Amino acid sequence: MARRGRLRVYLGAAPGVGKTYAMLAEAHRRVERGADLVVGLVEHHDRPRTRALLHGLEQVPRVEARSRDGVLAEMDTGAVLRRRPAVALVDELAHTNAPGSRNEKRWQDVDELLDAGIDVISTLNVQHLESLGDAVEAITGVRQRETVPDEVVRRADQIELVDMAPEALRRRLAHGNICAPDQVDAALSHYFRPGSLTALRELALLWTADRVDAHLRRYRDEHGIRSTWHARERIVVGLTGGPEGSTLIRRAARMAAKSSGSEILAVHVSRSGGLTSASPPELAAQRTLVRQLGGTFHHVIGHDVPRALLDFARGVNANQIVLGSSRRKTWQFVLGPGVGVTVARESGSDLDVHIVNHDEVAKGRGLPVARGARLGRSRVVGGWVIAAAVPLLLTWFLPEPPPGVGLSGDVLLFLTATVLAALVGGLWPGLASAVCGSLLLNYYFAPPTHRWSVAHTGHAVAIVVFFVIAVGVAMVVDRSTRRTQQAARLRAESETLTLLADSVLRGEDTLDALLTRARETFGMETAALLERDTERRTWSRVRSVSATPWARQVNAPDDADVDVPVGDHATLALAGRVLPAEDRRVLTAFAAHAAAILHRERLRDEAGRAHKLAEGNRIRTALLAAVSHDLRTPLAAIKAGVSSLRSGDVAWSEEDEADLLESIEQGADRLDQLVGNLLDASRLQTGTVEPLIRDVDLDEVVPGALGGVPEAGVELDIPESLPFVATDPGLLERVVANVVENAVKYSPPGVPVLVRGSALGGRVELRVVDRGPGVPDSDKERIFEPFQRYGDSPRGNGVGLGLAVARGFAEALGGTLAAEDTPGGGLTMVLTLPAAGTPDRTPDGQARKGAAHAPGARGR
Repeated sequence: MARRGRLRVYLGAAPGVGKTYAMLAEAHRRVERGADLVVGLVEHHDRPRTRALLHGLEQVPRVEARSRDGVLAEMDTGAVLRRRPAVALVDELAHTNAPGSRNEKRWQDVDELLDAGIDVISTLNVQHLESLGDAVEAITGVRQRETVPDEVVRRADQIELVDMAPEALRRRLAHGNICAPDQVDAALSHYFRPGSLTALRELALLWTADRVDAHLRRYRDEHGIRSTWHARERIVVGLTGGPEGSTLIRRAARMAAKSSGSEILAVHVSRSGGLTSASPPELAAQRTLVRQLGGTFHHVIGHDVPRALLDFARGVNANQIVLGSSRRKTWQFVLGPGVGVTVARESGSDLDVHIVNHDEVAKGRGLPVARGARLGRSRVVGGWVIAAAVPLLLTWFLPEPPPGVGLSGDVLLFLTATVLAALVGGLWPGLASAVCGSLLLNYYFAPPTHRWSVAHTGHAVAIVVFFVIAVGVAMVVDRSTRRTQQAARLRAESETLTLLADSVLRGEDTLDALLTRARETFGMETAALLERDTERRTWSRVRSVSATPWARQVNAPDDADVDVPVGDHATLALAGRVLPAEDRRVLTAFAAHAAAILHRERLRDEAGRAHKLAEGNRIRTALLAAVSHDLRTPLAAIKAGVSSLRSGDVAWSEEDEADLLESIEQGADRLDQLVGNLLDASRLQTGTVEPLIRDVDLDEVVPGALGGVPEAGVELDIPESLPFVATDPGLLERVVANVVENAVKYSPPGVPVLVRGSALGGRVELRVVDRGPGVPDSDKERIFEPFQRYGDSPRGNGVGLGLAVARGFAEALGGTLAAEDTPGGGLTMVLTLPAAGTPDRTPDGQARKGAAHAPGARGR
């Protein structure tokens, strides 16, 4: 298989930072070293220094492609493939090719070259990355229509950031090194504002930093590097699911705020068994909080919590861990040093551990939630250790009693050991401690010593009583411990079920959120809702969530470790480990809730479809009414005029014939307008409106839209300083025509309708102002509904579709149409459209040859 070519991308924050210049400089360096390099396509935008660098480089002739904007010169991908150089320069990766080209996008051309084994060097501005579209629009007010999928750029073998300070870039623009002198002022006041450039620069730096971080993680994994490299501040917050978690998250956020680019990762570690001991409501609230503060929430599974926490921190290359002070009471530390102390001891020199005080310190952790009435493995082992070790230690250290001295003191000490063993390990370690203690008391402490006989009846009674009491105490302590743990478990189940019931009643949960909660509650890797096709008997995955992208996927119940049927045709399946039977009660509740959410989603979809059908029926009914009445009016006028002209009984004068012909023409025009609105409404209803967006001057559209109204009935005020708008000229003309005709219809005689244009941020507004009767606020939305007339509008004036069609087309163009009161009386229709950047905008931000304006400015 042929080697795939290597891609190198020069990434910039804005046009003019020097991406193409850097690419051409690299090309000359490679040519000097003997590389076989050609220029597939480079846009120099008439910049002298960039154009000079093209000299001495072999260029593949471009191919001409025709479009509605004229003849465009595109890269000849086929010619580059036939030439098969070692390296090809392809400028402006995000460019959209002319219709009829080999590929729709230039990055697809680049992909072909890479597949052929040709190395490619290209350029890209950060605003053309698909994932940053919303952020760029908020910064610049312009929506980028030419984008590149992030994955295409992330696959690049090398990404080099071409950086320049905003002040330096603005000076370069002011000196005429980026665009023509007559475009500089408009560019400086729109796209090249200092704030916009600074924000775009930060986007470029952060995106590149993420790409570098991904490369660093891959390098560390490939080379088995486990130590932390402090390349970036990453703060891991360990959450127990207790109430102190919110304090820890906020403290970590304050620490992260002190260092730009810091990252917060909150992690909850579940032990590998049964329901987690964390409070589901607390974890849900903490997950929301950490996301609001810009961090991420993670859930991992591990029997050894400190080790799992350290492994996670080192896996994400973190350099700080934030933990809360222990909630355990003083006596509970006999069971172990605690998570915080263990993490601090084993973190090494590459991880800083911060122990944060909070209001829950030393208030008690509460008992762990066990599976049913079973103790955890560590406690059982600890109980057996106590049962075996403590009696032996007592025997070793206690002196033999003098003759005649009773065993009461020794019995109490051995009884204490038995109680301790039962408290920690349960019944069987307690019984073992009682048996062991009885034998040791008999052999070492009851005269005659070192023999299995008892000389005094009182000593024998004491040993028997000790054994009976020890066994009884062990049973009571074990039962009490298990009852306490059962109560704790039931409390956890109750909290989980209450949270589920609450979300059902409020209808807040989505299916993904429910599956995530189920996965985290039981500490599983994957949770999925499966559905079976009753005809083919095959399973399909309705929805699935996983802890990690590489977690085991579930496509059928056989792939899962545990599954709970939901009705006859669905199953909730979880993968990760086998759950005990007692956990299925809560899991069944999750399954029922999942079925309810799925059913609710499908009912919502069906209701939406039913609403559309009902709306369609309403419109069809209204359409029939319109056809039966409103369309007959102009037809009747045409029929009457034609019949009169054809009548041989009357000798019509030339003036009468002219009047009849005018009446016929007016009826035909009216009929044409009515049919046009009906067809437009049908197109909107069926969703077949597909705008052809391009950059348009309002002066090109608005005058043409006024052909159906008297010239004296409209006053135009369209400033020449308005930016272009990104729109479909044909649809925009229909919008303006319908709105203006409606305004003229209601405007008083002799009072013209004012059509005024203005710009606001990244939007352009067109206001149509009349001095008619106006519309109350309660009816301002109703006038945009199909087949609606307002007030006393007479029949025959239309079918009530003009404004409905206008709003539908405006929304299809990415704009809005709304009604406002005119100060002093009347109605103002406000049409808002997105302002365009440079017409036929290239990724480098400059107009193609023949365009004469800068980004966001209007050329004349």
